[in-house]
Amino acid sequence: MNALADWYYSIHNAIFPRLQHLDGLAPLALRLYLVPVFWMAGTQKIANIDSTAEWFGNTEWGLGLPFPEVMAYLAAYTEAVGALLLLLGLATRWISIPLMITMLVAIFAVHWDNGWAAIADSSSQEVAVRLGAARDILNEHGNYSWLTARGSFVILNNGIEFAVTYLVMLLALLFCGGGRYVSVDYYLSRLFPSRG
Repeated sequence: MNALADWYYSIHNAIFPRLQHLDGLAPLALRLYLVPVFWMAGTQKIANIDSTAEWFGNTEWGLGLPFPEVMAYLAAYTEAVGALLLLLGLATRWISIPLMITMLVAIFAVHWDNGWAAIADSSSQEVAVRLGAARDILNEHGNYSWLTARGSFVILNNGIEFAVTYLVMLLALLFCGGGRYVSVDYYLSRLFPSRG
């Protein structure tokens, strides 16, 4: 057993310490994945800020959030500015916190009642019936082959899956930062070393 452990650690120690100089690639990948997600969400809210505020505040068909105008502006600009900061890797840990809060609000106020899955399971009998009906309508009244040329027709379940995934990615960035060599944060820390 000791020989197996020695063999394992000799291989482990020969490979993984050499990857240390590339450890900034993982946070870079997380940041670049999240940039378009938050940019599109934020800029769409900004472009339609009045309807966003109405949706945030409406108790019948909206989210029923308090102070909907304030919340709409906070969410919209947190996402849009957050996307820019993530792109640069500037204040990565700091911007992760308000972005995580927006994801928590999305999880509990928007997606929670819809369960886990973001896209409905097409093998479910109910979903299959709905997809079949939608295909029939689109075949009769539209150009189904054009509509599905870039992908299959699906039913959005709108569950918490994507919001939780983004939350976990932001949590990782909160702890690891923007990444070595690939973020403004890294160069600022070299320029202005910690005094604590």
